[in-house]
Amino acid sequence: MNIENPYTGAPVSSSLRGNLHSHTTASDGKSPLQDVINKYAEAGHDFLMISDHDIVTKGEDYAKIDNRGLILLPGNEVSRNGPHLLHVGAETFVEPVEDRQAIIDTINKAGGFAVINHPNWMQDFNHCSFENLAKWQNYLGLEIFNATIGRLDGSQFATDKWDRLLSSGRRVWGFANDDSHLLSEDVNMGWNMVCTADRSLAGIMDAFKRGCFYGSTGVTIDNITVTGNRIKVEAANADRIIAFHNIGREITHVDGTSLEIEVSEKSKYVRFECLGRGLQAAWTQPFHIS
Repeated sequence: MNIENPYTGAPVSSSLRGNLHSHTTASDGKSPLQDVINKYAEAGHDFLMISDHDIVTKGEDYAKIDNRGLILLPGNEVSRNGPHLLHVGAETFVEPVEDRQAIIDTINKAGGFAVINHPNWMQDFNHCSFENLAKWQNYLGLEIFNATIGRLDGSQFATDKWDRLLSSGRRVWGFANDDSHLLSEDVNMGWNMVCTADRSLAGIMDAFKRGCFYGSTGVTIDNITVTGNRIKVEAANADRIIAFHNIGREITHVDGTSLEIEVSEKSKYVRFECLGRGLQAAWTQPFHIS
């Protein structure tokens, strides 16, 4: 049995905290760029990406403001003409054509990566259909948590579509983001903990691409170990840890701060959810089994 461990090479205890989805007055956000930077710095983030709709914010834009110690990622939210997606590492504008696969291919060719946004937004919980998610290839992942959708129609969670993709054999990572528009309500609700000691744009991008991160709304994962056919997850501020596999089935859970399981050959993948008080949670990336 082989367990693909995305956390190989960097302990989760040396993680950088950041958000990839935020808006300013350049699009439909309610605050200017510097105020957004200030808010995330005060919230204790290490990195941030501005993702205004169909507007690239990059190095030359960030050079005009005080970064407040944040590592600032160039970015854009591709929005017009179809389901939204993040262009992470955007240095040039990608035309928002209807053909989202063409956009994903262009993003990858330029060295960035694409993340599908808020799949379960809107009244039908279907801003991005599973059919599209299954059809499109080579996007890095999807938002399994989008905080702002919690005050809009639909669901801020999308682990249902994630589990269906993983069960079909797809290698896609799960992201947690604020999608901040209102600094008074949307900041520090969901973030990504990137497991790297390299405090640079290149280091963060590399860890994301390898899946060496986890999404969180308040639970901190302290340790993840893979030994033989066993996986152990520890989170001191979790009240319950659940292991899931095929089609989102629960394998087992523990009401406590540590869960170790023996992986079965019947599992196509295994992932863990660490649940705390209220909406506090953390989601590991999938461990694919072969």
